[in-house]
Amino acid sequence: QVQLAESGGGLVRPGDSLRLSCAASGRTFSSYSVGWFRQAPGKEREIAASISAGGSVRAYGDSIKGRFTISRDNAKNAVYLQMNSLKPEDTAVYYCAAAPNNIPPSRISAYDYWGQGTQVTVSA
Repeated sequence: QVQLAESGGGLVRPGDSLRLSCAASGRTFSSYSVGWFRQAPGKEREIAASISAGGSVRAYGDSIKGRFTISRDNAKNAVYLQMNSLKPEDTAVYYCAAAPNNIPPSRISAYDYWGQGTQVTVSA
């Protein structure tokens, strides 16, 4: 069982940066891949970034490549999403989710555990 809690969202201006954190409970968190997903109003949930259980494999959605960086600290049971050069279209609720896989799965349905989400709003 893994419980996840996101933090770090907020209201920022275009071009600003934010760092989201995902705090996890559970002794086996280091065996889970983690993904950051986002969902804007009226749109489907999409993956922003994912990281393997050990942290060596990372993947990013096309819309955020080069601007966001995912990382994890298994000693602290935490995963982070550093978001730079934010755009209004990055506005969404951001969720972290964990999957019992060493390598991040491609299907959203493979992620078993989800946090409650944190709102990110980018507006001038």
